[in-house]
Amino acid sequence: MNEKEMHNQVERLHAVVLAALDDLKAEDVRSLDLRGKSPLMDIMIIATGRSDRHVKSLAGNVIRKAKEAGFRVRSSEGEREAEWVLVDLDDIVVHVMLPRIRDFYNLEKLWAAETE
Repeated sequence: MNEKEMHNQVERLHAVVLAALDDLKAEDVRSLDLRGKSPLMDIMIIATGRSDRHVKSLAGNVIRKAKEAGFRVRSSEGEREAEWVLVDLDDIVVHVMLPRIRDFYNLEKLWAAETE
């Protein structure tokens, strides 16, 4: 796959993830474009769920919709406690968190500092 095709695949996956989060009314969804800044991923998506049940449902919907669109889900972690669920989709990593967990870890600020 050439660079343009890879870029198009990442953008397609990004759209699938955003739609999956929107379907179940995720709050404060942020995408951080880390292309050229991190060897770990191209895009990090951070979203907030209103309750542990909402967090778990949001992450489950991301996994389901990504698979339905033909993308591979490398792994997911945190479903049991559902305070912070991480979904690794290779090029995109999705973090779905409860508000207090998101405020405490402040990934947006951490990654902004890392990529400057």
